[in-house]
Amino acid sequence: EGVFLQGGIKNKNGRIYPVETLREEVGRYTENYIKKNRAFGELNHPDAPTINLDRVSHRIVGLRQESDNFIGKAKIMDTPMGRIVKTFMDEGCVLGVSTRGLGSLQESHDGTKIVQPDFMLTTAADIVSDPSAPEAFVENITEVDRA
Repeated sequence: EGVFLQGGIKNKNGRIYPVETLREEVGRYTENYIKKNRAFGELNHPDAPTINLDRVSHRIVGLRQESDNFIGKAKIMDTPMGRIVKTFMDEGCVLGVSTRGLGSLQESHDGTKIVQPDFMLTTAADIVSDPSAPEAFVENITEVDRA
C-alpha cells in the first residue's frame, strides 16, 4: 500500500499528470477494472502497453485520492512473478510502483510534457525498483485471513 500516482508535479520522466486527468481516469479504471477484479500489474514494465498474464505479479484492490496523490493497495498473487516480489519483500527490500498507460502529451515552454485528458491507464501500478513518481514507494502490509 502506498502512493501509486502523483498529480501536479514533474516526475523523473519529465511529465506532469494534472490531478483532474488522474481523478477522471482513476474513476474509470476503478469502475472497469478494480471493482471487477481485473486490475493487474506486472513485475517491471514490459515493452508493450498490454497486460501479459504470464508476467502478472499482483492485483490492484483499491485506489483512493488523498490531496494530489492517489493511494493504492495491491495484493501480491501466487504467480511466478508474484513469488519473486514476495521474496524481495521478505528480504526487506523497498519496492516502488509505476503507472503504465496511453495518451497524448503536450510540451510546455520549458520542455515539460503535460499528460493530456485522453490518458488511459493500462495498469495503475507495475512493481519497479525506481519509480518515476517521487513518492511511489510502497509499504508491505501483511494481512491474515480470519476464517
